[in-house]
Amino acid sequence: MKRILVLALILTVVLPAFSQIPGTSANSGVKWYTIQEAEKLMKESPRPLFIDTYTDWCGWCKKMDQETFTNSVIAEILNTRFYPVKFDAEGKESITFLGQTFINDGKAGKAHQLAVALLKGQLSYPTVVFLTQEGEKLGLSPVPGYKDPKDMEQLISYFADKAYNTKSFEDYQKSFVGKVK
Repeated sequence: MKRILVLALILTVVLPAFSQIPGTSANSGVKWYTIQEAEKLMKESPRPLFIDTYTDWCGWCKKMDQETFTNSVIAEILNTRFYPVKFDAEGKESITFLGQTFINDGKAGKAHQLAVALLKGQLSYPTVVFLTQEGEKLGLSPVPGYKDPKDMEQLISYFADKAYNTKSFEDYQKSFVGKVK
């Protein structure tokens, strides 16, 4: 009986701690990068950035982490077609991105200068931003608000398929057939 309890303890406590993949949230298959890591990867193998701009106090951000980014379809698209970045819009560290240094100097309340730049001053969370390897915003980016897995699949597929070059998002949605149930 003691051996069964010890084995159960190992399986429920110890193994999950060792199986955590660095850069991956506990319940998600998304491999999140810092913005600096993603910039370096873009130079080696170009693909667009997907930036999830969040804050620690944002309930909708947490809901999107738990319900959207844990979806295997969403994780697969983000991991294979983008460099996904998690960016704390109220972070305190200085960040150098595309040759420019951004800080949180308090001039925009608690918002980091990079958040202000990425979100075009519209500080709403969560907001996702799509950038080319040159740092140019794609299509309708930034896109504010919570997205459930179905809506997120449409959105990220629109950018992953480069449909923004030929049609509006509204037209893309009309013919989109997704994998998320």
